[in-house]
Amino acid sequence: MEIILLEDVARLGTKGDVTRVADGYARNYLFPKKLAVKNTPSNQRYFEHLESQAKLRQDKLKHEAEKLAHKLEDVSCTAAVQAGEDDKLFGSVTSADIANLLKAQGIDIDRRKIQLDEPLKALGVYVIPIKLHPEVEAKVKVWVVKA
Repeated sequence: MEIILLEDVARLGTKGDVTRVADGYARNYLFPKKLAVKNTPSNQRYFEHLESQAKLRQDKLKHEAEKLAHKLEDVSCTAAVQAGEDDKLFGSVTSADIANLLKAQGIDIDRRKIQLDEPLKALGVYVIPIKLHPEVEAKVKVWVVKA
């Protein structure tokens, strides 16, 4: 039986592939889990419709991410932390701390989107990248100052 894959299936193919599989495998596994549909002209149109809807959704998300990135370019955050005599911090500034500083300014960013290789452990000015979308990245200035 020829099928159109609606999702990536290991050792079978990727989304959108037209593949020939055993009838029982299609009926008992792929169809009930909505991983595939039978290859018919109406199902091809259905799959193309799903793809166009997904593309529109992705374009909308990318546009919103670009607007947020433009807004973030003008933002800088100040983290006031305790530091010792040699300007070494007691603790560190993490991505969660940066997310909270941004939230205080009215910008809600998930901490997992903040691309911080390791926590900030010294005073200074840092430019932190934020991955808003697979194709959109913004940079935020973070000032780490002594409290």
